[in-house]
Amino acid sequence: MGIIAKVSALCTEYDTNIVDISQTVMQEYFAMIMLVDLEKMSAPFGNFAEALEALADRSGLKIHAMHEDVFQSMHRI
Repeated sequence: MGIIAKVSALCTEYDTNIVDISQTVMQEYFAMIMLVDLEKMSAPFGNFAEALEALADRSGLKIHAMHEDVFQSMHRI
């Protein structure tokens, strides 16, 4: 409970904008994909990713932050 609220609050702290959210429950697992605009982010991406990892650890979650460049590279291969 409150997973989206916690992640959204962290995004707000880093001045990022949530563009889209997709969520589902797969078997017993909650899965969410969040597209976030980093254009006005107040810190380096690495710091944001580390903060997400810390949130995941505190909340018993798995959160993977990936920069758009990773997806662009995957589509070129």
